[in-house]
Amino acid sequence: MATIPLLDAPVTGRLTITDPRDGSTVGEVATASPEDVASAVTRSRAALAGWARTAPAARGAAVLAASVAVAEAADELAELNARETGRPLDQAKAGIMAGADTLRQYAELGPVHRGKSLRGAPEAVDYTIQQPRGVVAALTPWNDPVAVAAGIIGAALVMGNTVIHKPSERCPHLGIRLGEVISAALPDDVLITLTGDGAVGAALAESPVDVIAHVGSTSTGEAIARVAATTGAHVVRENGGNDPLIVDADVDPVWAASQTALGAFANTGQICTSVERIYVHRTIAEPFLQALVAEAESRVGSPDFGPLVDRRMRDAVDAQVQDALSSGATALTGGRMPEGEGAWYPATVLTDCTPDMTIMREETFGPTAPVQVVDSFDEALALAADDRYGLQATVLTRDMEHAHRAAAELPAGTVKVNAVFGGAPGGSAQPRKASGAGFGYGPELLDELSTVKVVHMGLAPSGRA
Repeated sequence: MATIPLLDAPVTGRLTITDPRDGSTVGEVATASPEDVASAVTRSRAALAGWARTAPAARGAAVLAASVAVAEAADELAELNARETGRPLDQAKAGIMAGADTLRQYAELGPVHRGKSLRGAPEAVDYTIQQPRGVVAALTPWNDPVAVAAGIIGAALVMGNTVIHKPSERCPHLGIRLGEVISAALPDDVLITLTGDGAVGAALAESPVDVIAHVGSTSTGEAIARVAATTGAHVVRENGGNDPLIVDADVDPVWAASQTALGAFANTGQICTSVERIYVHRTIAEPFLQALVAEAESRVGSPDFGPLVDRRMRDAVDAQVQDALSSGATALTGGRMPEGEGAWYPATVLTDCTPDMTIMREETFGPTAPVQVVDSFDEALALAADDRYGLQATVLTRDMEHAHRAAAELPAGTVKVNAVFGGAPGGSAQPRKASGAGFGYGPELLDELSTVKVVHMGLAPSGRA
């Protein structure tokens, strides 16, 4: 069997979490043992039969009650989020409320999620029904921990699955408390929370579970897919991204810089769909870069601009920046490790970037805006498409032909035109290439977490032989 690479945290038996704002200790939690993992799978399997037989409306009501409970605990959960990951408190609370909203949406969608009637012989009845897949292992990240976990947990529960949730080792206190809040609305063992590092996630993924839903790094996601090929588990994964942004020649450079800064610096660049590389047309490059530098510098010291999640992440971000600088890039602002406590890193704008630089080829997951100047939209489109990832891409343009070409040609699950964030409710995308597989959110996630059975009902002949 293939093995899953451990995440960065060492196997110690306990996790010690420090506040990335000042380095103070948040607390310690125990790491689940292999026996704990095996017990969780056994308990979850035992709870499955009763939960799967529960009427969909009753399951929806329970998830709705969990949504209300999460909203009521928002201040407490947001404080834990801020302390463990450094996310500014108002942004952390917005993420908690987004998680509560997601639970509510699935509570409403689950009971009305329906099968299909089929056109068979006139004397027969043919239809499909959807049934739960079984035990779901949910491996979730730290960068928007409640919103992401709530989506997987909510969709799984309303379809009749049971869930074992392993939150990120970077925010285990938040994961534990979230599990307690949601579980209070559910029967015993329908939701179980396990804390620990990468070894615990690997043990859970290698266990006899029916679904592995993973949001995290590409290397771990690909290893999970290899393991699942031997265990038979269904895999849904959203993994790394190296999302490009194209700035066309015909847009206002100041507006384009504000959009770019929002995409690159929101949550300190720690969003799965953050802008990771920028291609700007030469004719507006100078005013665009000036405005982008001003946007970056306005974030220094802002209460809306937090630290990176920890110093390990900061070291990784700085390593990519320094590699780019040593390879010929220029830092117009930022690019230096600050002194003092915590895991702070400045919003950084790099120019003179080239496609061979690591910062242009790999996900950085930090507040960086590496820019390459191009001579045409065609050049920008080709560079944006030439990547091993395929999560999201953005194009800023007033040219409708260019917008349509970007939507058609960029190999990404989501293409945004003239807005780095936002979108209609209910949208659900499939990431491409190294960014993952399957629908990880939206109504289609209900399909990922259920199986379809076709039923054919004929008529027995009348009378007796």
